Formats: sequence, structure tokens, C-alpha cells
Amino acid sequence: MIGIAHEVLPADIDEAYLPGETPIAHAERLARTKADTIAQVAPDAVVIGADTIVVIDEQVLGKPRDESHAAAMLRQLSGRTHEVFTAVAVARGTRTDSAVEVVSVTFRELLDEEIRSYIATREPMDKAGAYGIQGYGATIVQRIDGDFFAVMGLSLVRLVTLLGQHGVTYDFRGVRHA
Repeated sequence: MIGIAHEVLPADIDEAYLPGETPIAHAERLARTKADTIAQVAPDAVVIGADTIVVIDEQVLGKPRDESHAAAMLRQLSGRTHEVFTAVAVARGTRTDSAVEVVSVTFRELLDEEIRSYIATREPMDKAGAYGIQGYGATIVQRIDGDFFAVMGLSLVRLVTLLGQHGVTYDFRGVRHA
């Protein structure tokens, strides 16, 4: 979307919580671990890792296991405000820098039929919190306070800032490496 040439390489890491780990610390650790894992395989690359977590009532809402789980999550979010934590990490060589964006998201009240219809699109099935703000889910989000792109899963402002810390400049046509 912003013209940065890239290649997607999934990092096969353990995403389990550590004892006592907060959601914000968890998101940042996973983003850093993803970036560091790929940086070991591609040591000359600038590597970006990211992770997004949805939290309501101090409960983490991951990706739904099935349709009934997705419906339960959407009912829990309906008419309420929750937090999205999106961590971004940039690794270059042996150095990794990271940061977390925190965004408050408020859903409008959802009817059961709307929840069933939304789930039928299949969009919620691979998304943390069972919704995607960049798709059909845009119609159920009443308000966001913070970085829209962080809710999508990658804070672009934070990314450009972290790239700059690694000598990589974004100039609206792509990036330049120092």
C-alpha cells in the first residue's frame, strides 16, 4: 500500500503466553521473536515482525476456533470498547527495535442476525477478536481512538519510525538504505 517492496516469510514460533506476561508484553515479545527468527535466516535483510492482540475485560481474544467461538467473541464486543495492542519490530543485523501501539476500538450494538451474517462471510475466522476492520468489519466499528493501521495489524507510522532508527528512510516512493 505504501510502496515498500517486501517478501513475506512466516516465522514458525511458539506463540504461547509466558507465566505472568501481560498482553502488551506478549505482543511485543512475539513481534521481536518473529523479526529475530527471520533475521537469523536472512542476516542482510531489514526484517519486520508484527503481532496484534485484542483485549476486553482483561481477556485476550485470539483467532476463533470455530463459528460459535467467533459469535461469542462478537457478542462480547458488541456495543463495547476494547483495546488492540499491535507490536512492530524491526531487525537489521544483530539489532532489533520494537514498539507497541495501543488503540481503543468501540463496536456498535450487533444483532444476532448481523453476527451470523458477518460470520458467513468467513472474514472473522482468521482474525484476532473475530473481526477485520479493513473489510466487512468496518461496518461494525463505531469508533477508534488511535492508529487505524495498528488495528489492521501493522502501524505504518511506527514502522517508518523504527525503520529510520535502522538507517532506512521512507520517501513515499519506497525506502533507501543507509
